[in-house]
Amino acid sequence: MKKKKSIKREIIEWAIFLGILGFLFGTGLHTPVFGFIQGLILKTGIIQPSIDNEEKAVADYDFVLIDSEGQQVPFTEFKNKVVFVNFWATWCPPCVAEMPDIHNLYLETQSSDIEFVLISLDEDFQKAKDFVKRKEFDFPIYRLASPLPAVYESSAIPTTYVISPNGEIVVTKSGMAKYNTKKFKQFLEELSAL
Repeated sequence: MKKKKSIKREIIEWAIFLGILGFLFGTGLHTPVFGFIQGLILKTGIIQPSIDNEEKAVADYDFVLIDSEGQQVPFTEFKNKVVFVNFWATWCPPCVAEMPDIHNLYLETQSSDIEFVLISLDEDFQKAKDFVKRKEFDFPIYRLASPLPAVYESSAIPTTYVISPNGEIVVTKSGMAKYNTKKFKQFLEELSAL
């Protein structure tokens, strides 16, 4: 008798769980909800990018972006600077989770020697622009206007690269991370002094 009750209870619990998931996905609320939960994980600081990368790749500047104003921006404009490149999308919960932290990093490291290039992978770029406006983020966002060089291809988003002024990719991080840390800010400042 006890066994039947436990099976019945388990079926009810699974039905509730699947009903909640169905509601979240059906209404489109899964991205902000999962993003919020992942944002709480990021606040702990346990997921950080590795800045001690021994393997460095050569950056490829041969592609073109379009900014939020519709202007073409050759990536070559960012040569000889530290470039924080982040590939993201509004439908990606980990991307949404790390955005506030990236925005704070952007605000705290504003320098003419450090560029933030956040490249939206949304099919509809207007969604990305609306998202950034709604969240009151000040950093510049872009979309691709030409094919992406192979060195930046990744099977995951978000993916972040940091390019040094001498054209080396010194950080590659697939997946979300907490970037606005004292150690990472110091790393960017030291790079910009090269």
